[in-house]
Amino acid sequence: MNIDKLNEMAASGGIQELELLSLEGGFYVLRALTTQGPQSLHDAQGEVMRLRSTTELRQLLAHTPPLPCWLVQHVVHDEMCGQREGPLAPLRIPLSLEQTL
Repeated sequence: MNIDKLNEMAASGGIQELELLSLEGGFYVLRALTTQGPQSLHDAQGEVMRLRSTTELRQLLAHTPPLPCWLVQHVVHDEMCGQREGPLAPLRIPLSLEQTL
């Protein structure tokens, strides 16, 4: 999905929420949760778009209709230490997409 498709689907109600996945290496990947399943945002070359900050995300989505957004980070410490039992859920923090001055 590219930014134009994301904006089109957001305007028509085809996106329930956005997830900004925090990944190793200090970058983020934006994923839209749609009725067809999760879809990552791609750049003009068709590659998964890597974002460097939440500020870059806010600038990218400045003209996108408002959507709920979550910062999602897997807790690698729990996976490495194996202290918890049962399924390990990622940390999900609400993220405001409003531009701050």
